[in-house]
Amino acid sequence: MKKRRILKRCAGIISFFIILFPVFSLNPALAQQQADQAQTQATQVIDYRIGAKDLLEIKVYELPELNQTVRVAEDGTITLAVIGPVPASGLTAQELEKRIAAILDEKYTKGAHVTVIIREHQKIAVLGAVARPGLYEMAGPTTLLQVLSEAGGLTQQAGKEIHILRQQDDGNGKERIVLNVDDLMRRSQDTNIILKPKDEIIVPFDQTLTVFVYGEVRNPGAIQFLESKGLTLLKAVAQAGGLTEWANAVQVLVKRKDPQTGKEKNLWFNLKKIIDGKRSDFPLQDGDIIVVK
Repeated sequence: MKKRRILKRCAGIISFFIILFPVFSLNPALAQQQADQAQTQATQVIDYRIGAKDLLEIKVYELPELNQTVRVAEDGTITLAVIGPVPASGLTAQELEKRIAAILDEKYTKGAHVTVIIREHQKIAVLGAVARPGLYEMAGPTTLLQVLSEAGGLTQQAGKEIHILRQQDDGNGKERIVLNVDDLMRRSQDTNIILKPKDEIIVPFDQTLTVFVYGEVRNPGAIQFLESKGLTLLKAVAQAGGLTEWANAVQVLVKRKDPQTGKEKNLWFNLKKIIDGKRSDFPLQDGDIIVVK
């Protein structure tokens, strides 16, 4: 029986994360970060403390007539058949199992096996590039900025978007709300929305991209940048220390590999015209190789 309860709880946790993970990047370098976040979140789901309006499924294997699904009242109690009111708010599922089992031991049957499954909760999940991912309670009307503040704010790895998964009113699936981080930080009313119970807030990680600069620059090598910030040809050369006195600024080569075919193509640029403002700067992509003759 005990193994069955553990397997059932684990299955619930795994289902929780299967819903959340598709919004994250499939970049292999980020997969481990997201897995680490999932492990932390899984622990927090196990330790979730029951609150008002949560929906609980109670099962007593020795007394199936006590099996029922109940919602936690505003005063934090649940009312069970035969037993009556039982304080539940502030307890984990495991703690409530022990409390109900103790009541049954005292009044009805010894060694009762009780299982408590949290079917619905009134908290908000915050995942991704925040300081403290986890589940957060709603105390009255709660805005997105308030919850992100409780979660410790965005980390330096946060991207430019925030995703909110919200249960549709008809109960058929979830809608995705995509918000811009810059707009949120400007406290735009359209962006700093009022949240709903069971909203899932996801802050995707910003990807770190790399380009390589070789040839007649003062500090050749790899240059990393965040995808949300972007990097141009002129800025990459500047970050590589600038051109040497022997550099040919008229013919600068950018080698770029086609992600679909894998074939490499050569792109030539007149860096002098870019410096003089006669030609627009060229945005770089991950893996680009810059060669200054």
